[in-house]
Amino acid sequence: MGLKYKRILLKLSGEALQGSKNYGIDPEFLRKLAQEIKEVADLGAQIAIVIGGGNIFRGVSGATQGMDRATADYMGMLATVINALALQDALEKEGLQTRVLTAIEMREIAEPYIRRRAIRHLEKGRVVIFGAGTGNPFFTTDTAAALRAAEINADVLLKATKVDGIYTADPVKDKSAKKLDKLSYKEVITNGIKVMDSAAVSLCMENNIPIIVFDVRKPGNLKKVVLGEDVGTLVEGEGL
Repeated sequence: MGLKYKRILLKLSGEALQGSKNYGIDPEFLRKLAQEIKEVADLGAQIAIVIGGGNIFRGVSGATQGMDRATADYMGMLATVINALALQDALEKEGLQTRVLTAIEMREIAEPYIRRRAIRHLEKGRVVIFGAGTGNPFFTTDTAAALRAAEINADVLLKATKVDGIYTADPVKDKSAKKLDKLSYKEVITNGIKVMDSAAVSLCMENNIPIIVFDVRKPGNLKKVVLGEDVGTLVEGEGL
């Protein structure tokens, strides 16, 4: 089977790791996700992952409760590292060599982020997980995903969500909402579509990195996306 996208950047939200739980990490969902990633790796894809920390701590939420925003964001970065280590463990149980690279140095548990080292790991067939966001407060993990995608020359940024694409309205609240198969970067930014923050979308636009929004919970979806099948919503240069 021919890969449409050889080197991918998979953006996972922290909430995705919750599975059916209200907080923390669902080991069963993690195991299934690791199996899905292994299927794609076995096709020869080079896989990098950026993971959020919202299932443990969200910096913005802490700031709204009176905490200093920078401090709250750093706490959120540490939450992403916890998730990265959990995912690394799950992937290695599936037989995948995995490396965690963090934007904040913590040498006892992960490698420091070095661009050339990350690319070398990918070339050797290892899965690379980027932890601690960009290493700076006030930047989301979506922006970190777009930044890392540009740095490693990824062919696509895959935004894993709980819905099967972008809709004209919230499909849960509005039954008349229609799924959009394709949008341009500018349509996403101009219309304020809440897929990724505008900084992340702008970064992808400047570097011509397509974004695909898809439902990560549906078995086989990740493999279908990498093979170029019509799954989710594609965001790139030209829109409707």
